[in-house]
Amino acid sequence: MSSVARLPTGERLSIGDGGLETTLIFREGIELPEFAAYTLLRDEAGIEALRRYYRGYLEIARRHGTGFTLDTPTWRANADWGERLGDDTAALTGANRQAVALAEEIRAEEEGPELPIAICGTVGPRGDGYQAGELLMSVDEAERYHRAQIQTFAGAGTDLVAAYTLCYAEEAVGIVMAAVAAGVPVTISFTLETDGRLPSGQSLPEAIALVDAETGGAVLYFMVNCAHPSHFAAVLRSGGEWLERLGGIRANASRKSHAELDEAPDLDGGDPDQLGAEYRALKPNLPDVRLLGGCCGTDQRHVERICAAWLG
Repeated sequence: MSSVARLPTGERLSIGDGGLETTLIFREGIELPEFAAYTLLRDEAGIEALRRYYRGYLEIARRHGTGFTLDTPTWRANADWGERLGDDTAALTGANRQAVALAEEIRAEEEGPELPIAICGTVGPRGDGYQAGELLMSVDEAERYHRAQIQTFAGAGTDLVAAYTLCYAEEAVGIVMAAVAAGVPVTISFTLETDGRLPSGQSLPEAIALVDAETGGAVLYFMVNCAHPSHFAAVLRSGGEWLERLGGIRANASRKSHAELDEAPDLDGGDPDQLGAEYRALKPNLPDVRLLGGCCGTDQRHVERICAAWLG
């Protein structure tokens, strides 16, 4: 099967996983320093935990006849977060390559004609995923910063790269430019506050328009992640041509704000059935969505309900 055929495009719905880090920490009791799941690649026990995690979502895709986008556990595998964990450039490059190799092994075991699996190199923000913070970069700075990880993914043979939980448009533009230079398809996912705006204060339509204008529409599609549907449903109902560029939703289980989630000592898993219904309510405003999954607090139960509600 070709890379193009595996991409979450066209008529077939694809699903992704849920909240990888929150599931492993709060439900599996696995320690992830700095929320960095790539550290599990360091030993066989961690690798088996990742295999077990992905298999559950592959079963959901198989039951519902969808494709699956296997996001590598590399959201934190960039220079700043790596430095906090004692990993230099060589170590990060090795981790990113190993993550793709693991994904390829899983695909070889699980893929079939009715279950295309796209391997997606996961990119995270330079700074905190909940706030624009002190690490705001220009477009050029962002391109230089994310170039190494994206080039590693491209060289390892990923089908696409996806940048999640971005807080401002300039970092997204830099990531897209790095992906274009590396010759790999790219998707961009913004996180939103309870008012439906990016942490930078930009509106979602403005951010999408800016990225498209600066990159010549090079993004495969845009997504929203790490926000509850109640935070952005009104933005979607406002309408506009920009909705045709929104191709994926990976929402949080909780209605809490980012600040509240940061302070919460326990996981808020919300209500899987209700979350599925809230996804379904978004469907009339999302004509081109092709990828559904979850983010913080979600697990297999949530993605199962989301998938069933959307296709039902």
